[in-house]
Amino acid sequence: MTPLPDRFCPVDGTRVPAGSLAWRCPACGGPLDLDFSPTPANLKSLSGRVNSLWRYAECLPLAAPTVTLGEGRTPLVELREGVFAKLDFLTPTLSFKDRGAVLLTELALRLGPRQVIADSSGNAGTAVAAYCARAALPCTVYVPTGTPAGKLEQIGAHGARVEVVDGDREAAAATAREAADTPDTFYASHVFNPYFLHGTKTHVYEIWEDLGGRLPDVLVLPVGNGTLLLGAALAIGELHAAGLIGRRPALYAVQSAAVAPLADAWAAGADDLTGTAPAAPTSAEGIAIPRPARARQILRAVRATGGTFLTVTDDRIRHAQRDLASQGLYVEPTGAAAWAAVREGALGERTAVVPLCGTGLARG
Repeated sequence: MTPLPDRFCPVDGTRVPAGSLAWRCPACGGPLDLDFSPTPANLKSLSGRVNSLWRYAECLPLAAPTVTLGEGRTPLVELREGVFAKLDFLTPTLSFKDRGAVLLTELALRLGPRQVIADSSGNAGTAVAAYCARAALPCTVYVPTGTPAGKLEQIGAHGARVEVVDGDREAAAATAREAADTPDTFYASHVFNPYFLHGTKTHVYEIWEDLGGRLPDVLVLPVGNGTLLLGAALAIGELHAAGLIGRRPALYAVQSAAVAPLADAWAAGADDLTGTAPAAPTSAEGIAIPRPARARQILRAVRATGGTFLTVTDDRIRHAQRDLASQGLYVEPTGAAAWAAVREGALGERTAVVPLCGTGLARG
């Protein structure tokens, strides 16, 4: 069995042994990164491989999966000339979170905890619950008040215990983190655990492969905690370092205008969050994160690619959702946010890929 890579804190460099159940930096309490610099396979060598994200085995910190549900390899569909949608709602639990959840579950199997816990506004909790069910691991998911009933039903259907926390998304996270510090507990955090990012990065490898070994000018990504964007940044860096792409696409980060702490920091030219502006209600609850733990990394990643931040109102999200539905693509508001940001011409003549990362059927 291939040894697990160590983790480290990107802020102060503190290292955490690979086999530890510690979920955050013991010095500063921040998220951890993975000491892992893979070399991706070239395009020709991918022919004939398994038709899932595991075809990119060289780039994943875990190999030989045991709980896979065939996640990954979702289609690209053209929305207009040069702009494609990545249909990541066509995954086993209907959101892109499957890409990271399968990595977290494989890691939990290696570490052998007594229980797995997660916190979520719906999609991540559903994904972790499903893969834990596949792995026969006991799982508890903490969700905020107001989580759509359809998502609660989906989580519970997988056998996970659902704990509804009285409060918002941050209250649910705080409760889960307190539980995560109990002995013999694996915190399947899509924010703090870097394995999740190495799962989400595979969506960019798929784009690269499906476009014949290239990437578009722009990747437009909805951002709350930033796990999809930071995964994209990892893949771009790995492909570029290996000489498999000649240039790095710009990362366009999209936030709801109602909850836009990163866009506010970007507008101020700051390297980190600039304040604690109150969050307003938004239909895009999946990206309604007032204080993302990896804010510095997200801002740095966007800046390094010559990208930018865009914000969209709920009205624009609603119109984009209807527009996508009229093209046969029914997604949740969070999944429509990126299309809302660019469908009226923000890209100019540049080519782009927009992820549709959660189905509209998971709501209600």
